[in-house]
Amino acid sequence: MAIFKPAPAFEYISGAMTKPVKKGNHSHGSYLVATHRTAATTSPDCQRVYLSGTDRYKRSTPPSLDEMTNRTRFSAVSIAVKTRMKDLSKISADQAAFFAQRDELGGKKTMRSYLWKLEGDTYDTQHNG
Repeated sequence: MAIFKPAPAFEYISGAMTKPVKKGNHSHGSYLVATHRTAATTSPDCQRVYLSGTDRYKRSTPPSLDEMTNRTRFSAVSIAVKTRMKDLSKISADQAAFFAQRDELGGKKTMRSYLWKLEGDTYDTQHNG
């Protein structure tokens, strides 16, 4: 672990300072992350820097069947929501239905979350019966 003293122009630095550059299958560089401790202490050293390799966030196992199913569902529902938000024939009815349920217990508070629920339920009934 290293103690990090930033330039005088900065009080502290916290977060990723550098990330690896990836081009195709080639990757070079490393993750350089600085943290600033805010907890009360008697030590004057409150900046730390951590260095990790380029494969830090590389998966060690292939995605499971459940994860692939969830990815497929997310992609399909996302596209359906974007399409529905632009469909002029459904906007008025969707807005009226949204405002009607918004103040109810468990109602969706944003139009986007309401459409995600509608399209998610539609996807689930089509694919899970």
